[in-house]
Amino acid sequence: MTTVFPVPALNDNYVWVITDDHGHCAVVDPGEAAPVVEALRARNLTLDAILVTHHHPDHQGGVGGVLKYAEVPVYGPAAESIRHRTHALREGDVVRLDTLGLELGVLETPGHTAGHISLYGHGLLFSGDTLFAGGCGRLFEGTPEQMMQSLSKLTELPADTNVYAGHEYTLANLRFAHRVEPDNDALSERVEAVQALRARGECTMPSTLEEELRTNPFLRSGVDAVRRNAEQYAGKRLSSPVDVFATVRAWKDAS
Repeated sequence: MTTVFPVPALNDNYVWVITDDHGHCAVVDPGEAAPVVEALRARNLTLDAILVTHHHPDHQGGVGGVLKYAEVPVYGPAAESIRHRTHALREGDVVRLDTLGLELGVLETPGHTAGHISLYGHGLLFSGDTLFAGGCGRLFEGTPEQMMQSLSKLTELPADTNVYAGHEYTLANLRFAHRVEPDNDALSERVEAVQALRARGECTMPSTLEEELRTNPFLRSGVDAVRRNAEQYAGKRLSSPVDVFATVRAWKDAS
């Protein structure tokens, strides 16, 4: 049986550990080595692979340190500079982790960075900094059109897909989302649930794509209430969902 657990790292990152009943594992986006190695040793896990979604240091900065624990393959996006990478990944590639009985398909999801990838398989989505719980990544290297296309690609996956994002941003994201769509009852309920989780110091993920589609404003640019409130913020008519998305992203950046 495959399970996933978070290792908190740096200020608000999560390194995701994918493991099975036999003690094998892979880690996703090790931005810091020490907490990852500590977690693997504490659970007596055998590391089989490292997976990286994009080049930012908080997602790959710990790769070298983790490799001192175990020399394993390092998978990362072909279009970005990933230190220690042994396998360059492109759209449609499949990462086969035989010891875990796991296959993860590669989806190119640019926007946050130019070569960002996400990994999907067995109902698990590792979305890095493309799709967050309640939000999406900043557009450091891409355009609103690119990010919308990337997010649309992810929302075509099954609704019950579990979403594992790279940061614990959920409560801040949802509080902003509530400003964008204050009359969304599902969103109000989610804010309360996430507040309770964070009050107990618990991780807010995984979410599901179904939950994101109901409550994440960056997936709801075609919803009338989101468009109206984005237009009010912008002080002008927004003629397309991309314009709505770009306005909401700028609104979030300024908040």
